[in-house]
Amino acid sequence: MINKILEKKRYVIVGTGSRASMYIEALTDKYSDRTNLVAFCDSNLGRMEYHNQKLMHAGRKPVPTYHPNEIDQLFHECNPDIIIVTTGPDRTHSKYIVKAMRMGCDVITEKPITIDMHSTREILRAQKETGRNIQVTFNYRYAPPRAQVRSLIQNGEIGSIISVNFTWYLNTRHGADYFRRWHRKLENSGSLLIHKAAHHFDLVNWWINDRPEQVTAIGAKQYYNEGTAERLGLTDHGDRCLECRNKTECPFYLDLREDGQRELYLNNEKYDGYIRDSCVFSPEINIWDTMSATVSYVNGVQMSYSLNAFSPEEGYSIVFNGTKGRLDHSAIERSYVSGDGNIPGELRQSTVRTRLLKEFSEPVELEVETRPGGHGGGDPLLLEELFGRDKSGDSLSQRADHMDGVWSMLVGLGACQSIQSGGKPVILSELL
Repeated sequence: MINKILEKKRYVIVGTGSRASMYIEALTDKYSDRTNLVAFCDSNLGRMEYHNQKLMHAGRKPVPTYHPNEIDQLFHECNPDIIIVTTGPDRTHSKYIVKAMRMGCDVITEKPITIDMHSTREILRAQKETGRNIQVTFNYRYAPPRAQVRSLIQNGEIGSIISVNFTWYLNTRHGADYFRRWHRKLENSGSLLIHKAAHHFDLVNWWINDRPEQVTAIGAKQYYNEGTAERLGLTDHGDRCLECRNKTECPFYLDLREDGQRELYLNNEKYDGYIRDSCVFSPEINIWDTMSATVSYVNGVQMSYSLNAFSPEEGYSIVFNGTKGRLDHSAIERSYVSGDGNIPGELRQSTVRTRLLKEFSEPVELEVETRPGGHGGGDPLLLEELFGRDKSGDSLSQRADHMDGVWSMLVGLGACQSIQSGGKPVILSELL
């Protein structure tokens, strides 16, 4: 019998939209000597066939495909060890996470881990009862500039953290894309405060090594609305880009006939009716494009946070104020539209800045390391963590488990509840 240590782990990918590509390529190429991709599961047969065609074009074997209604058959026939959850909408994550654990599998899941308290409790109950492992793929933790920030704070360079000022801005290319797709509905994504900001809240929780306690927030839809359409002379817009009468004038026009979008989405609308290019000015959009939150932490740290989804530039700025100084960190990210073939969130060294201002001293510009790859160079390092051989060292605590996923989501959920209540504070531990 083959030594169990040397056996390949058997993986299933649930959800085969654009985000799945990173994991498919890793499992079937760089890490194929130690991993075995055994199945796809998706409600859209066309997208599964698209990925299988890519595998065959690369000289690899296609894998079996299963509809979610055949999930029990999948487990019986494929005997997986680990389920990778990359489904959309985000509200679907929890059912596959819970099902996988109940069937004896570990889980790797995209953020957010879920979007509401009912499914959160189901996940926590299943994890406690089965003891299975859940790893949330917070790739931002692995980007070298952000790991440097964690190291500086962890080493006490500015003492104990007192307050944090954090601003994230999505531009009118990337930010608008959330208002075309399923994310635009609160019931699908929990809003950008959960879908997108789960990354941001996790970063702060991790950077300062503290647990969020209370959140107060305000939010509004101030840009992706009929007022902006009228200002831009687009009042004759349609329901989707492909059929819009304003397509030649609209700066938000997305042409799904381009290669990546056509093959993954346009050609496969017949299977589930999913429209990838809905109008960003649609009245049915019920998420916010302008959000601000104040978060307090167990150890007394206070954070002010803002997220804007219609900036001319893409990036973020964060300031940590400590008992012995201040740490400033900022970056401009490469913009992209999901599935357009560009590297998502790539960083150029010239656009990343980290400045250390120690108490009673002159500010020092620190040398910053950047690496190629998506999401600031964090994606390749995350994949190495997930599928590589050496899993011994984690001095910066970059591996994120289910509770990391829950606490980051809870900040966003609490912020949503605060907005909906007119700005009342929400105690996060009471949600649990």
